[in-house]
Amino acid sequence: FPFGRRLPCDIYWHGVSFHDNNIFSGQVNKFPGMMETVRKITLSRAMRTMQDLFPLEYNFYPRSWILPEELPLFMAEVRMMKDSNPSWKPTFIVKPDGGCQGDGIYLIKDPSDIRLTGSIQSRPAVVQEYICKPLLVDKMKFDIRLYVLLKSLEPLEIYIAKDGLSRFCTEPYQEPTLKNLHQVFMHLTNYSLNIHSGNFIHSDSANTGSKRTFSSILCRLSSRGADVKKLWSDIISLVIKTIIALTPELKVYYQSDIPAGKPGPTCFQILGFDILLMKNLKPVLLEVNANPSMRIEHEQELSPGVFENVPSPVDEKVKVAVIRDTLRLVDPQKKKRKDTQMSTTPWCVGGGMRMSSEVLPRPTPCAILCCRCQSSEPEASAAPPSPEAALPSLCLKQVFPKYAKHFSYLRLVDRVAALFIHFLGVKGTTKLGPTGFRTFIRNCKLSNSNFSMAAVDILYIDITRRWNSMGIDHKESGMCLQAFVEAFFCLAQKKYKSLPLHEQVASLIELCECRLAALRGKRLVWGCG
Repeated sequence: FPFGRRLPCDIYWHGVSFHDNNIFSGQVNKFPGMMETVRKITLSRAMRTMQDLFPLEYNFYPRSWILPEELPLFMAEVRMMKDSNPSWKPTFIVKPDGGCQGDGIYLIKDPSDIRLTGSIQSRPAVVQEYICKPLLVDKMKFDIRLYVLLKSLEPLEIYIAKDGLSRFCTEPYQEPTLKNLHQVFMHLTNYSLNIHSGNFIHSDSANTGSKRTFSSILCRLSSRGADVKKLWSDIISLVIKTIIALTPELKVYYQSDIPAGKPGPTCFQILGFDILLMKNLKPVLLEVNANPSMRIEHEQELSPGVFENVPSPVDEKVKVAVIRDTLRLVDPQKKKRKDTQMSTTPWCVGGGMRMSSEVLPRPTPCAILCCRCQSSEPEASAAPPSPEAALPSLCLKQVFPKYAKHFSYLRLVDRVAALFIHFLGVKGTTKLGPTGFRTFIRNCKLSNSNFSMAAVDILYIDITRRWNSMGIDHKESGMCLQAFVEAFFCLAQKKYKSLPLHEQVASLIELCECRLAALRGKRLVWGCG
């Protein structure tokens, strides 16, 4: 509806962000703050926080440094590692923070090669260790684009598409040397770059060409004896852990745009996860895309300068299923239909009940499973068939909360974010003022003779000033979530010196939650009195 609509819609499908339109009800296909949260620098900071807490669980994200603020640290650490291991010959990849489609990415062999002349102050970047030994197929490097549906933030609900895209480089891979560092068609898997290569192959087959289905790669690996089930398990783990790292920041944005207790829309979002497989089949997270392309066509040059859009069967196979099944999962009428069917569907003799096709196993080539009602009642008395009965089985697989018990222990920063939001005070804000920080310390009884309120103020000022100097959102003054997390870790380390960091943080969280619960109980008693 380009000119607006008087009546509210069930689902709003925005092109770029949550703020494309002012929405007050229904469901929106974007989360507020998602674009900011998955930017390369913000993602790297979130992953580093989790790596500090759980280094083994988050070793799927390459070691990263943020430029320009960490350039001296980057140079010092690389020099120290080279001194301790002279045989180490690293390669690094530099990615501009706001870049997309491969724009501005380049490889370096030494920190001194970073292009400071390009005004890195005005265009900050992330520099990471380059994965020199990727898995190759047909001698080509490739990455995987997986589609992930974040259906809900609270409670957390995550789905992963059963198939994705494999996007290939267009020149045979060789490990980086000073001679081939600049060969982007060899080292960068971005589709938007390789499409311009003369070697790019458009194919209607899922098994050949420069863009293929991920399932075709899995079949190929399986035929070679690879443990495909373990690979999928590792990818699911990577996706869940990454979302867990992102949710604290998202919750702060969410409460700012959709305050609790007020009417407003709910959100869901399709994310594009870019994953690289190492030679040993270990998955590595490259980045997360808030607005993955959903095009199912590509440009084909008919004659010099004359282009035509032609269908891409590989894109269509994967992307149509993702969008179709996302709409099925968020369909507000689905629950109403289920409730109606439950109330009208007759029970069969022997306790059986009619089932919709959605709860049946997916048909296989060799067998078709069916469920028949053995009741003697006439067919006319049965409930009308579900509109989904004619649709294929869902391509989106729920992984959270399905596997929540294996990952819940990782959600420490989520609980820290809940404390941060609790003390924000003013609804619609994303930064904590000095009064809110003092109230947090006072209510949780964290000050003592060794840590006075004057020391609390100094801690707040030092950390807030440093984070604000990094160019973090100057629209509001105060302490952002990342600064609060750093302060919280500092407090935990002061209080529980002998424990590992994750136990220090967990102990302080439990202490704060317990004291706040006791305070709420007292206020409730006072209110009743």
